[in-house]
Amino acid sequence: MLRLQRELKRHRVWISQAGWQMARRPEYVCGVIAVICTLFTLRLALSRAKDVVKMAPPPVRFFSPNSPVVDLYMGQLDQVEKYCHISEVYVILFYAPWCGESISVRGEIDQVAMKLRDQVLFIAVNCWWHQGKCRKQMNLFYYPVIHLYQRRFGPIEYKGPLTAAYIHHFIRRVMSPLQYIATHSILLDFLSHYEPGVLGYFEFNASPQPPGYLTLYISALHALKGDHHGTIRFGVITSKQVAKKLSVTSPGTIYMHRHFNSSIIFPHEVLNFTAVNVYSWAFENRETFLHWLRPHGSKSLLLNNELKKGPALLLFFPFSPLAEKQPLMEEITEVALKYHNCNNSEAVQRVLQYMKETEQAGQPSPHEVETFLHTRKSCCNTIMLPQWNHVSQTCNICELCINQTLGIRPNVVRIPQCSFTEMDVALDSFYLREETFFHLQSSTVECSNLLRYYNPFNHYTVCCRTFNSPLQSEQISALNSSELFFSGEHRNGVISQGFPHIEDRVSALPHLHHSITGLNCNTNKTLNFYLLDSNLHWRFATRLGANESARVQEFATIIDLWDEVHYVLDQKQILDKSSIESIIKNYSRTYSPLNRHLIAGTKSRAQEKYLIAEVTTQMFDSIVLDAEKNVLLLYYTQWCGFCTVLNHVLIQVARLFHANDGMVIARINAAKNDLPWEYMVDRFPTVLFFPSNRKDLSVKYPEDLPFTVPNLVRFILLHSPQLVHQDPFQSCNPDCIQKAAALQKDRINQLENELKRLRAEMQALHQAEKQLALQLSATRQEEHQLKLQNQALEARNEKLKHHNEKLQDLYSQRNAELAETAVKLGEITAVSENLLKENILLKAYMASIEEELEGKTFTSSTPHPVEEESRLTSHSENNAEAESFSNRETHIL
Repeated sequence: MLRLQRELKRHRVWISQAGWQMARRPEYVCGVIAVICTLFTLRLALSRAKDVVKMAPPPVRFFSPNSPVVDLYMGQLDQVEKYCHISEVYVILFYAPWCGESISVRGEIDQVAMKLRDQVLFIAVNCWWHQGKCRKQMNLFYYPVIHLYQRRFGPIEYKGPLTAAYIHHFIRRVMSPLQYIATHSILLDFLSHYEPGVLGYFEFNASPQPPGYLTLYISALHALKGDHHGTIRFGVITSKQVAKKLSVTSPGTIYMHRHFNSSIIFPHEVLNFTAVNVYSWAFENRETFLHWLRPHGSKSLLLNNELKKGPALLLFFPFSPLAEKQPLMEEITEVALKYHNCNNSEAVQRVLQYMKETEQAGQPSPHEVETFLHTRKSCCNTIMLPQWNHVSQTCNICELCINQTLGIRPNVVRIPQCSFTEMDVALDSFYLREETFFHLQSSTVECSNLLRYYNPFNHYTVCCRTFNSPLQSEQISALNSSELFFSGEHRNGVISQGFPHIEDRVSALPHLHHSITGLNCNTNKTLNFYLLDSNLHWRFATRLGANESARVQEFATIIDLWDEVHYVLDQKQILDKSSIESIIKNYSRTYSPLNRHLIAGTKSRAQEKYLIAEVTTQMFDSIVLDAEKNVLLLYYTQWCGFCTVLNHVLIQVARLFHANDGMVIARINAAKNDLPWEYMVDRFPTVLFFPSNRKDLSVKYPEDLPFTVPNLVRFILLHSPQLVHQDPFQSCNPDCIQKAAALQKDRINQLENELKRLRAEMQALHQAEKQLALQLSATRQEEHQLKLQNQALEARNEKLKHHNEKLQDLYSQRNAELAETAVKLGEITAVSENLLKENILLKAYMASIEEELEGKTFTSSTPHPVEEESRLTSHSENNAEAESFSNRETHIL
């Protein structure tokens, strides 16, 4: 024990010496303390990391408690099956409470649910709550998602517009995917629809569900599932007489109606009669001539992809999917049927005849039309039509009236003459100037009336008479209206209505498109018809040229990306069948009379106050093409960065030529203003010079020449010699000379003022130069001081590096010493353990000896002296051996 105490004391002394040596280098102690503190801080921070993220608050109801929508706002997807047994048709809305579209569609779904609450079950599931089963089981990448189920068929995902009307219409289609046709009129109405139709004939006498009926029913649901637009309509014929109209006699026949190609029947012998096969067969063989476009957002590429397919006729109009009758939609369908009817199909003719009869049944009375026309301003002029056949000795004299009352001959009432502008527009619109009118010889006066044609007016009346010999214009002016048009027919109160309209009689001219029927195959300008709901996509119409403040959001335009043309229907006209037909016929002509629509920017005010004129599309002719002025025009865009750099050069040039009335410096934003092709450029910035009286000799500024003021002035003077060689005193009278002298004085005064201003600017520049020199010297001094400071810092940095190296060496040395100390401490520990073990053994040995001695004392009370002596001798020998062993161990340590 004493030996162990001595060893422990020795180790304490060694540890105190090591601590004293470490105290001599406190930087190591500080480093160790810093490391320990850092480790402690990291451990503490990591232990509290679970408290950094705040738990999300529990979700709340998304729909109001009074709403008929079942709101599973906790994401209980498993409870949906419990509600599914309540209704055969149910709608599931998967939403996220933070999603803007989910919030906007909430009110629309609520409106539909209020109307269909007795027939359809509406369920809303919060699919964003992380603890709900919907979030764990449904992998949704967008919100909201609307699924419809019909008698366990589904899901049918709705991807249409998120408005109440469209959602309601789609749910109605899912509820009744088949239209039942029992009469011939319903059949004609079904066939006259623009969407392709599939009909199935079944007899319901023996069974409420005859064979094949359920297959057709499910195929209609597959069609809605595959195409949310519902472009294929499915119907069921329940009458044998109606089926015979389609030459269908055997029950179970699936018939697909096509307008322009032959209608087909589902091949039972080739394909299995399954719902998927019926839908696939109908989808592959469908015939579509009207396409609905519903771009998703203003950045959608859908419109761009469709325009790349060819020339397109875009029709924007308000569309109500829940309305029973769509008059404008029916007129557009009629125009499209005529346009694509290349083979004069009898089926199309029957459909057109049915649509015409339906339209006539809903037309207003003649009294209403006459009352409406009385409110329009009327005017008349007498004209002579040009001769198509120059050999002919006949001449047609007509009196053309604009907005004249129907049934009244023009010469009977006193109507003012049309102005030149009105008649010029009328002649151009009705092809009376450019086209030829051919009429057989007739001495009677025949009149024709036509309503709402594609022109700036709504109605016109033309009454013509044919003469045997051609008349000169002087003879025509000598005759009055009574001599030209007054005849016995008026006295009888009869006006002939058999005179054909000029555009209906151009069949004698083979090069004219007098009818829209089959025009798709008779011209190279084939149009694709696209329909857009202006209630949803009016912003696209405004970008294409529609008026943003239009009272009625109806708009028609033709776009051809291949030929880079863009035509717009006059928005003063009503969008109807006649106006659509006219713009199509005008576009299809070899030399189209339509004018290209040009996008124009806003006109700036007070142009005379600026050195540089800002040109727009409307002002291009009046400024740039002014024959009396030389014009330097800069083409730029708002996204062109280099264009803004050239502004100061253009301003300086404009100041130099500001006193010259014959020179104009202008610029145009080509991104906001369209120009005719001959005036467009393909790169920006571009500078063109239009010389006076020679606008066709415009010159482009060289691209390899730097854009500087001297170069630009030389370029202007080079291509406008009259600016340099113009002699103001040539062929001039004294007054002119005095005016020229006064003008020269004014110019001299302007130059003197400009010179004074330049001198003042030079002085200001000299002063600025001095200030810059002083600032430069101060900057140099500061730079010198910074260099000195930098050198001192570098020297200090070297010292610190050297000191750091020493510290690193000392650190490594101390680490080695600490390692040795640790080894010695380990050896001391081992020796201490051995000593403890030996001490225990000695105690045990001493105890055994004492027991033996006690035992012997009992056996013999008086021990022999010899034995006692030998025992003492052995004990002393054992003590000597133990002491020698301890001395040896101590020596080793």
